[in-house]
Amino acid sequence: MKQLVDCKIVMVEAIKRIREITGAGVVDIKKAFDEAGGDEKKAIEILRKKGLEKAAKKGDREAREGVVMSYVHGNGKVAGIVKVFCETDFVAKNEEFQALAKDIAMQIVAMNPKYLNPEDVPAEEIAKHKEEWKKDLIAEGKSEEIAEKALAGKEEKFRKENALMTQSFVKNPDMTIGDHVKEKIAKVGENIQVGEFFRMEV
Repeated sequence: MKQLVDCKIVMVEAIKRIREITGAGVVDIKKAFDEAGGDEKKAIEILRKKGLEKAAKKGDREAREGVVMSYVHGNGKVAGIVKVFCETDFVAKNEEFQALAKDIAMQIVAMNPKYLNPEDVPAEEIAKHKEEWKKDLIAEGKSEEIAEKALAGKEEKFRKENALMTQSFVKNPDMTIGDHVKEKIAKVGENIQVGEFFRMEV
């Protein structure tokens, strides 16, 4: 009897933890927990995937409310500012949404992204870098053919590293900023979009 009570307490605590992380409902958490065979990490992963699917469905909804959030580094010499949009004023005041906006402003300070998405990187900038990359590869002894093949990978990496939405999130490198935004969309139930951003340094 005591074992059964202990097991229920452990289950309730696990559900509470998962709910705090994912924002999912208790019924969904129990289903994910069963699907994962009682493995908490797997249950969170299942819920995250379902959350990303929900986020994708909300992507076309209009987001006109939101916040302008700033983050100033401790040394007072670098700051980031970003516009983050949502659908309603209610969500704009939500702690989860505000924390997301703060995380993005912090990311801007830490990682200095130049563009919002990888496709925003101008073709001229890529062309300029491709010349440098090719010279470096040939200097390393790579053949012309191998150097050409390597350029596509270098371009993809450069685009991802310089775009805010595809950068690894500084607080959790296992996810990108885009993943972090999608997770919050699933949690707050509204479309969220990142707008203009700036980084200032002295």
